[in-house]
Amino acid sequence: MSLFWRIFSLNAAGLVAATALLLGPVTVSTPVLPGEALLLLAGLALLLAGNAVVLRLGLAPLRRLGRAMATADLLRLGVRAAVAGPAEAAELITTYNTMLDRLEAERAAGAARALGAQERERHRVARELHDEVGQTLTAVLLQLKRVADRVPADLREEVGQAQEATRAGLEEIRRIARRLRPGVLEELGLASALRSLAAEFTTHGLTVRHHLSGDLPPLEAESELVLYRVAQESLTNTARHAAADRADLYLRPLPGGVELLVRDNGTGPGAAPEGAGIRGMRERALLTGAALRLGPAPGRGTDVRLCVPAGPAPARPRPRIPAGAEAGR
Repeated sequence: MSLFWRIFSLNAAGLVAATALLLGPVTVSTPVLPGEALLLLAGLALLLAGNAVVLRLGLAPLRRLGRAMATADLLRLGVRAAVAGPAEAAELITTYNTMLDRLEAERAAGAARALGAQERERHRVARELHDEVGQTLTAVLLQLKRVADRVPADLREEVGQAQEATRAGLEEIRRIARRLRPGVLEELGLASALRSLAAEFTTHGLTVRHHLSGDLPPLEAESELVLYRVAQESLTNTARHAAADRADLYLRPLPGGVELLVRDNGTGPGAAPEGAGIRGMRERALLTGAALRLGPAPGRGTDVRLCVPAGPAPARPRPRIPAGAEAGR
């Protein structure tokens, strides 16, 4: 029953009852007797209470819809307001959910175009770093070697320092190019790329261990790139912000998909708002219909969990994620 008919029926019932009393043996004296006043007040209170109950029940779905609209996030797929209540409220909630479906589809398409352009730009910059800057520094290094053979002995130490600085700069350029364009992912596959990533982030203060399953289902190239980039961003956050000395990188099959888990023993996600890195991970998850969750790890630290459907798949349904609270870093 619609909200209009609920309120109308209740008020009509009250007015019909009052009219029936006027036509019956019940009368109101002048002045009004205490018993008659009490009866009138009880009837009024009953009518007001009925109206309050009907309005509260009828407007409760709208209050829930307001809360859902205030907390809506297009990067968290599938979160919808429950369709309930009178016909008008149910129709409004259904329209809102349909609008969210359309906005999520448009957001995913826009994110795909933006991230595709970003990857192309990464490849272009990496190629220019390797072909232009890298070759220039290599030539400078060779020239410094020839100079070192002819300079006086008292200047050789300074030339040697210049050689070491140039060699360090060349290695840094190569490292940046590898991070911009994961060539090992294209040439050797996802497992080898993740092993290389774990080795790259293993430094004096952080140890990254990888646990990669060998029986993974086939994945689209786009899904592999999303898994690699999310692992890369997660380890970057761990190295920069988590104050952790150990991280574990897991890649294992799930029913209908693949799960990536990056777990560290750092300070945990806390209550800080999500930064651009995590928002970027959520944008990438949209591309393949993946589900991304961030939350505290068992004991201490942070869990970043990404579940990607195997093969070409729509945004929903998605692989089931083990329960865990979400949080940002």
